[in-house]
Formats: sequence, structure tokens, C-alpha cells
Amino acid sequence: MSKTARMVMKIVGASLALAAFVCLLIGGWHDLTVGCCGVKERLRQKFSSEYDDYADEDLYQ
Repeated sequence: MSKTARMVMKIVGASLALAAFVCLLIGGWHDLTVGCCGVKERLRQKFSSEYDDYADEDLYQ
């Protein structure tokens, strides 16, 4: 194989790999967002203050 054909095959292979990654990312976008929101909620529950459930605005009116 000539150098030009080898370079073209590498470019085509890299383009197909990138396209496959983009398709996987788009296909799993919903799962990624659900997982991200779940992690944020668990962290909020774990590191929240014990006084966060009080309505402080109503106390000072």
C-alpha cells in the first residue's frame, strides 16, 4: 500500500471511531442525565445541614 492510501485509511478509521463515540453519547444521553441528577441528589442529602428543612424566611417576617 502506498503512503497516501495508508493515511487515508487512518483518517477514515479515526472518523468512524469518532462517529461511533458520538452515536453512543447521543444514544445514552438520557441515562447520563438521570445518573448525574441522582448523584447530585445523593450528595445534597448526604452533605446538607440538619437545619435546611426549616423555612427561615417565615420566621423573620
